Amino acid sequence: MNQEPLIISTDPLDEGADAWAQGDPEQPSEIREFSIPATHHKDRLDRVLAELIPEFSRNYLRQLIEAGAVQLKGRVVTKPSASVLAGESGQIELRPTPQSQAFKPEAMALCVVYEDAHLRVIDKPVGLVVHPAPGHWSGTLLNGLLALDPQAAALPRAGIVHRLDRDTSGLMVVARTRAAMDALVQMIGARTVTRQYLALAQRAWQGAATRHVDAAIGRDPRNRLRMAVVDLARNAGKPARTLIERLDGCDEGCLVRCTLETGRTHQIRVHMASIGHPLVGDVLYGGAVTPELGRQALHAYRLAFEHPVTHEALSFSSQPPADLLAGMRAWGLDYNRA
Repeated sequence: MNQEPLIISTDPLDEGADAWAQGDPEQPSEIREFSIPATHHKDRLDRVLAELIPEFSRNYLRQLIEAGAVQLKGRVVTKPSASVLAGESGQIELRPTPQSQAFKPEAMALCVVYEDAHLRVIDKPVGLVVHPAPGHWSGTLLNGLLALDPQAAALPRAGIVHRLDRDTSGLMVVARTRAAMDALVQMIGARTVTRQYLALAQRAWQGAATRHVDAAIGRDPRNRLRMAVVDLARNAGKPARTLIERLDGCDEGCLVRCTLETGRTHQIRVHMASIGHPLVGDVLYGGAVTPELGRQALHAYRLAFEHPVTHEALSFSSQPPADLLAGMRAWGLDYNRA
């Protein structure tokens, strides 16, 4: 019997790497309750869970047990070999990990703006999840890439080398070969890939038109569903740098261009909120929904890099989606005025 290829991320992305171990901040972990059947009385916990939750591998479930994600009768159990008793009730918190899933191809309409034998550039729509996570085990960009390109099954994460949040639209580069993938990862780490975003933010811009934000980002110690600017002397996190340029503005808000110098989870959203300009529609970080925008007003509109194989200079741009353009028009703003 043929088996679907496994897509295993053995080298998680720097940006969003925490999301593989702890879940996307916007997607809470899935809690699954279970009860030990009589047929598994005094059996190993990991073996029983593999039977009760067959859509996940025993190895993945063992990792979750060791991580403290399983409770029996209200008590955390961390030994996969722990013996269970018939009738015991428990729960497991299903978290994405690098080895969590065997993903299947799913045909979907993807906007491919460039492709060759080595890579593709995708214009991701609003609402498309990039990586599988609790609540989104299917229907992701990764699933679509597997359907688009069967050879992607041989690549970690199907060739995805950076990510966009579910409700952030715009350009992403995806590798089609391992050599291109390794090179692109190194280029992103060396900051030789230019990634620029348009963001519509609240409150009138004050001060110089250009601002460089250099502030570490980690999990918000007061709310684990969010990221936050943190003091590395007191909290876990990583350095994060964003160049922010005012393009246009009004009394209600401002339109800015953000250039990533690092790639942390929710980096632009966190940095913009930290300087008093939360993105329109970004309720997670203090933004307010408007009639035009019910999601964070963020679009990856420019992407430029040297081709990792041919060394050709490549540059791409993407028109903002209709809702973001409507939000700009409502405030009389134009991103072409800069």
